[in-house]
Amino acid sequence: MTIVDINIHHLPEDLFSNQALLDGFLACAPRGFGEIARVVTMDDGRRQVVLEKPAGHQNLNYVEGDYSAEAKLAAMDEAGVDYGIMRVPVWQEWLPLELCRAVNDNAAAIVARSGGRLFATACVPPWGGKANLYELERCVKELGAVGVQVACHYGQLYLDDPVFAPYLAAVEKLDVPVIVHHTPLPVEWHSVVDYTNLRREFGRVIDQATAVGRELFSGLFDRLPGLRFIHTMLGGNWFAQRDLLMPHQSNKAEAMQRLDATGGDKIAGYLERNIFFDLTHPHSWGKDQVECAIRVGGADHYLFGSSFPVFHGWMNQGVAFMTDVVELSAADRALVLAGNAQRLFRLPI
Repeated sequence: MTIVDINIHHLPEDLFSNQALLDGFLACAPRGFGEIARVVTMDDGRRQVVLEKPAGHQNLNYVEGDYSAEAKLAAMDEAGVDYGIMRVPVWQEWLPLELCRAVNDNAAAIVARSGGRLFATACVPPWGGKANLYELERCVKELGAVGVQVACHYGQLYLDDPVFAPYLAAVEKLDVPVIVHHTPLPVEWHSVVDYTNLRREFGRVIDQATAVGRELFSGLFDRLPGLRFIHTMLGGNWFAQRDLLMPHQSNKAEAMQRLDATGGDKIAGYLERNIFFDLTHPHSWGKDQVECAIRVGGADHYLFGSSFPVFHGWMNQGVAFMTDVVELSAADRALVLAGNAQRLFRLPI
């Protein structure tokens, strides 16, 4: 059975050896908004980039040596993953255009060395403007990127904000899917910051669920009906919110209308045509939850992902979980593990 992992993290391979590049990554994290980026040396001598918000609360860790083409392919071989799609983990919220170019060039070089097993997604500031749009077109038309990646919010702005409309219109015209990656913390983060699992896992669930909800209720897909978003982290458990948040008419005459009971058919249409989800490290969610998500959203809307190398074990654990534990029909399993990725990204596999 063919397996495609759509969530393999990518950073420039020379991030730790190219001081100018490393300094650029560290400097673009908005320290004035509480994002602290620093480099520390581990006990084994390797270095790691640590992102904290607020200071003293770690949200992300990037370890030297984990992001090479060789590390990716070795993990894929061990786990039985045939193909992988790379994305920049979280940094795309801040990277300026010149650093995005370096990221995209290195991603293209890794793709070229991978023997047809790895594919890249374009990392571009989503603010419109000729230079940004040119880089987007360069990635897709010249470098062969199979999709685009964005953060689910930038600063305090989620993707339904009008400021992103010119960029998303250009993406729609290119007819490539958009991977929507979580950010280190949701916009409203103060209530989850004190405890590690709430901060690093539940915070990202909140972030994704908020993003999906805003996209659905804003009319974004009326304005840009050709957009296809693939949200990580099961869209923040969106399968569990789907029926609760869908508009429902009361069967009685009510004194007042406390909820919006209109537009249910439109939202159902967006979920069918425009919103898809990746099963990021699915074994962490559990058998019942993954089976429920696929039953609610449809096997044609979920794609396997591992988040390698956040944990090296997540790739082979995730594959084993999806092949041996989750109960699916053979056809549905094939869709989740490869067919949906092949269709949405038009992979030549």
